[in-house]
Amino acid sequence: MSARSKARKQALDILFESDIRSHPPLEILEARLQDQTGPEARPVREYASLLVHGVTDHRRKIDELISTYAQGWDMDRLPTVDRNILRLAIFEILWSEEIPDPVAIDEALNMAKLLSTDESAGYIHGVLGRVSSIKADLAL
Repeated sequence: MSARSKARKQALDILFESDIRSHPPLEILEARLQDQTGPEARPVREYASLLVHGVTDHRRKIDELISTYAQGWDMDRLPTVDRNILRLAIFEILWSEEIPDPVAIDEALNMAKLLSTDESAGYIHGVLGRVSSIKADLAL
C-alpha cells in the first residue's frame, strides 16, 4: 500500500470518527497530532492532515454534490464509511490538482471494497464518475 493510500485511510478514520462521535474532524485531528508519542502512537501523515482540512473547508459543497448525485439516497441514510469515502474522493477530484481523477476514484473504490458493503463500490463509482465528468462546469 502506497504512502498516500495509507494517508487516505488515516483521513477516513478521522472523518468516520468525527461522524460517529459528532465531534468536529479538526478537533479529532488535533487530538491525534497531540498524541503522537508512546508505543501505541501512529503519527498522522501530512497528506492525511491535508485531506481532513480540505474536506472540512469544502464540506458544504462536497455534501451538496453527494446529495445531488446520490440518486435516491439521503445523506443520513448513506453508510457512514461510504459518505466519508465520497467526501475524500470528491475533495481530491475537485481541489487536488496533483491527483488525477482516475486515481482518486480508484483509491475510493479500493477503500469501499475493503471497508464497506458489496454494493458500495458500484454506487460510489457512479457518484464519483458523475462529479468528475461535470467538474469543469461546477462553480467552486
